[in-house]
Amino acid sequence: LGFEYGYSTSEPNELGIWEAQFGDFVNGAQVVIDQFIAAGEVKWGRICGLVMMLPHGFEGQGPEHSSARLERFMQLAADNNMQICQPTSASQIFHLLRRQMVRQFRKPLIIFTPKSLLRNKDATSPLSEFTKGEFRTVIGPSRTEVEGDSVKRVIVCSGKVAYDLIRRRDEKKAWDVAIVRVEQLYPFPHKAFAAEMKRFPNATEVVWCQDEPQNQGAWFFVQHNILENMSDGMKLAYAGRPASASPACGYAHLHQEQQKSLLNAAFAKLKGYVITK
Repeated sequence: LGFEYGYSTSEPNELGIWEAQFGDFVNGAQVVIDQFIAAGEVKWGRICGLVMMLPHGFEGQGPEHSSARLERFMQLAADNNMQICQPTSASQIFHLLRRQMVRQFRKPLIIFTPKSLLRNKDATSPLSEFTKGEFRTVIGPSRTEVEGDSVKRVIVCSGKVAYDLIRRRDEKKAWDVAIVRVEQLYPFPHKAFAAEMKRFPNATEVVWCQDEPQNQGAWFFVQHNILENMSDGMKLAYAGRPASASPACGYAHLHQEQQKSLLNAAFAKLKGYVITK
């Protein structure tokens, strides 16, 4: 994959997993990813269990340190050819890697891993979640204040933005808002997501919130999956950065303004592109 060209260690770790140091390695390795990882099984029947852990975090460090091009992998995903995940806690990463190793079949696993979660205390896990838990493809709200029958809006997201949303909800005491994390983007976990949505029978609005610009990230690839699990009359809207030619802005202050704006939009009145089922 050209990992030795300054983008990764030259040897896999003890689990046989290559760890890329910069998300922009995808730009140089895209041809190999297209030919052998995404399409190798369909074209030649070659089974692959490669794991790629790609740093992917919109944290104000500039375009080259933000995006692992999640949207490219989503576009390549079909026929259950790969797994695309964005785990948000230590135990989730542990169980995801464990699942990859003990499964009776092999599929490539693409993991998007924001570096800020390494230092985020909210992303830690108790030992019990390692010894008794499992990888959860969808994670719903755990706060007792968020009662299912009182929820009017469901904010669906993936990745580190969940912690920003949870913090903002707690500050606003918006207990009529439920935040649902999709930890596995492909194959989309319809059964788990539908079960989570059923917890909120009185919800009328669903908002997909993401860090990435609107023309990037998972938004255009999860729309139909979310709609499938919505009730008639429910509305689906987008909250995130506007479409951009660059993966991220190059100025820290602008990054902070954009982050504040997208968090406000997630809780504000729906506007812009709104889909009614």
